Amino acid sequence: MDGKKQIYLAGPLFSKAERDFNLYLRDRLVEIGYKVFLPQEDGEDNLSSRLEDRVRNVFINDVKGIDQSDIVLAVLDGGSDVDSGTAWEMGYAYAKGIPVFGLKTDFRTFGDEGIVNLMMEMSVEKLERDVENILKVLEEFR
Repeated sequence: MDGKKQIYLAGPLFSKAERDFNLYLRDRLVEIGYKVFLPQEDGEDNLSSRLEDRVRNVFINDVKGIDQSDIVLAVLDGGSDVDSGTAWEMGYAYAKGIPVFGLKTDFRTFGDEGIVNLMMEMSVEKLERDVENILKVLEEFR
């Protein structure tokens, strides 16, 4: 055991741009001293696993990834509302008492009142709009 805290990086992973951003963010988290569970790599969530009807394994791997993590970092980009899988991962972590942090670099807001859906916003320890800011927050949490 290396003593490093693990972050589960939740977020959309369906476009190349989303997957590339997730890899970038994973690398930045590793630079500041975290281990990172990245579902698109560690959860075996990819097109071939879906086509091979292994979605149950993807689900089990991702749940285990959250259970073994100290923190969930949720990428809340993607428009006015968050990715439904990310919302589930946030809710599961929140229910398990695992701290959830949010990152929303997308400038679109949720209605007239908030940055994201009220339930998402209230379930995070901290919501930041910039990668550098969330990294600073996470450095302090480490």
